[in-house]
Amino acid sequence: MRIDEALLNEAKAFAARNGRTLNSVMEDALKQLLSRSDRARERARTELITAGDPRDAGLVDWSPAATTEFLLEDDFDHFVEVERRAIAGRERAGQRPSQGR
Repeated sequence: MRIDEALLNEAKAFAARNGRTLNSVMEDALKQLLSRSDRARERARTELITAGDPRDAGLVDWSPAATTEFLLEDDFDHFVEVERRAIAGRERAGQRPSQGR
């Protein structure tokens, strides 16, 4: 068996700090690795739905161009609403709308 020298040195130091043999550290590491692998294999697969109905995947265009267009439309709609509210506020305050200067 060949083990990276730096990794082997770390394992030796770990064993020494914990009053264990290198062999027991290596055995525990292998047991943990194999146990994790078994548990992962036994777990039921979970499908995470992040948005919408996965059966409707083809109904939404998530291409960069479509996403950009959507964001620009949303920004424009927001801008128009903010300006509409600002004008209404000035009119309620008795101020005249600016003439573009």
